[in-house]
Amino acid sequence: MPPKNRRRRSSGLSKRLGQVFERTLGPLRQRLAKRAEARRERKRERVKAKLAARTQGDASTSASVREAHKARPLPSELPPRSMDLLLLAAALSLIGLGVVMVYSSSAVFAASRYKDSMFFFKRDLVYACVGLVALYIGARIDYRLYQRFTYPLLLGVTALLVMLMIPGLGTRVDGAVRWFRIAGVSFQPSEAAKFALVVYLAYSLAKKRSEMRTFSIGFLPHLIVASLVSALVLRQPDLGSAAILMSVTMLLLLVAGTKLSYVLLAALAATPLAYQQIVGTPWRLRRLLAFLDPWAHRRDAGYQMAESLITVGSGGVSGLGLGDGRQKLFFLPAAHTDFIFAIIGEELGLVGLVAVVGVYGLLVLRGLRAAHGARELFGTYLAYGLTTMFGLQALLHMAVVLGLVPTKGITLPLVSYGGTALVASSFCVGVLLNISMRKPAPVPAVATRARRDSETNNKRKVRRVLVAGADGADA
Repeated sequence: MPPKNRRRRSSGLSKRLGQVFERTLGPLRQRLAKRAEARRERKRERVKAKLAARTQGDASTSASVREAHKARPLPSELPPRSMDLLLLAAALSLIGLGVVMVYSSSAVFAASRYKDSMFFFKRDLVYACVGLVALYIGARIDYRLYQRFTYPLLLGVTALLVMLMIPGLGTRVDGAVRWFRIAGVSFQPSEAAKFALVVYLAYSLAKKRSEMRTFSIGFLPHLIVASLVSALVLRQPDLGSAAILMSVTMLLLLVAGTKLSYVLLAALAATPLAYQQIVGTPWRLRRLLAFLDPWAHRRDAGYQMAESLITVGSGGVSGLGLGDGRQKLFFLPAAHTDFIFAIIGEELGLVGLVAVVGVYGLLVLRGLRAAHGARELFGTYLAYGLTTMFGLQALLHMAVVLGLVPTKGITLPLVSYGGTALVASSFCVGVLLNISMRKPAPVPAVATRARRDSETNNKRKVRRVLVAGADGADA
């Protein structure tokens, strides 16, 4: 058969086979297609039903959320609260412990130098009583009043810090000029500077809350003011207080919403200055070397740290007993001020140390509660700043005593001997109590709006009467 005929025959055969398969399998394919289409349709219906249910649920949920938001009072309308007794109890416990431990740690030293074993005890008792009065005053004054005196407070404290640099005005103690002595009473301006700086930061951050992400408005002005105050404190010299001021400033800026990159950039820029302050100052460099190996410098620069570690370690778990410590017998320097936490560890043991840390933890937690419950942003930032100040200073003191950081003269808030520090810290606790109480009672927003509308309507009526009178006079 020729090839052409063979191709025709094969194509005709394939057509007939295709027709046979179409007649046989065509209905089956149609049924399968209909079933697949039905399945897709049912699936689409299920998806539509789920979307409808979800939309209805979201609508009801959003409605309930809106109703809850409407029912929730605004921060300015939060009801007053009673005094925070836990915060008050923590502060009073620390003040009482401080009076007892100051007497225990200073009696021998006071008898040797001043011929009166109760010399520091009597003065600290007076300071504690004045501190309780300051606490009461701070709790009674409405904290919003400090907004009016933000800049006078800051300028006044800055002027006092500058006056310390004038020869003859300040009192030099252990190589540092940090005090004014008036009529036998010492005053330390850096303690007032802490409160003034926190008030300024709280006021300015609350005022610029919508611009905190900007460098020139939200970050740089606060950094300049805090750096100026810290530089004056550092000039005394007082590196510990300066570090606390800058740390509180950076933490408040972060809480207010500034960019983390700005804070890191400022920390990197301050690194050369910190290096110069430590390495460029011989006695600070010696303290740093003694911190790295205190036992190699046991007789010179590392003496305080070594004695502090011995004091804490000799107390054990339960301590030697109140008043039975041995390191205060002219072994541990500044036992009633910069190293009072070590004396607590020696006489009350690990149990006493943990209890003191727990009380400070309670103080910080209640301070944060006051910050979160404040009616205004100024009160929130003010409570955050004061609470951070307490926590950082206590933490730094404990770290120095336990040899975790180089030796630095920093007192334990509300516990260590020191009149200005005790009175200022007590006043700050009173401010925290006032913020937590949310007094006076708020004015409802509806009543405020109604009063504002009525005042506006009255002004319009008066304006109409005046205009009418003027028209009549012209007539």
